[in-house]
Amino acid sequence: MTVSFDLDETLFVNPEKVPAENKLKFPLDRIYRDRLRAGTVELLKWINQNNIQLWIYTTSFRSERYIRNIFRHYGIKIDNIINGKRHAKEVQSNKKEIMPSKYPAKYHIDLHIDDEISVYQNGIAHGFRVYLLKENDTEWIVNLKKEINRIKRIVELN
Repeated sequence: MTVSFDLDETLFVNPEKVPAENKLKFPLDRIYRDRLRAGTVELLKWINQNNIQLWIYTTSFRSERYIRNIFRHYGIKIDNIINGKRHAKEVQSNKKEIMPSKYPAKYHIDLHIDDEISVYQNGIAHGFRVYLLKENDTEWIVNLKKEINRIKRIVELN
């Protein structure tokens, strides 16, 4: 099974609006200024421990190296990264029609987690699963674990 997460407003949050994990220790906090949503470390480590492929799928143009390293410093292994540059090359490519901002089906991602309603709507229109994460969802870890387990059972049956 493969699960992907968006970054901005999903895993990377503004700590003045959404509870956040502790900052990395100096000097890493100067290099990696993005703050993780509270509970991210617990959830992503759970995903790592349950033999689920963990991907990042973001429209941002942060480098793969930056993304992989910030999570590594929290003890999290990222299996694959699709950033804005890779998406433009592999999904949009030379197509005349405008493709969705994210297209997890191309990569055989079983569940994508995002905060954008447009990504959720594209999932319905284009046939891929999206868990819509709301900014004020205090039960997001429990709810997401349930959804991942539900999708995992479906994937294993097919």
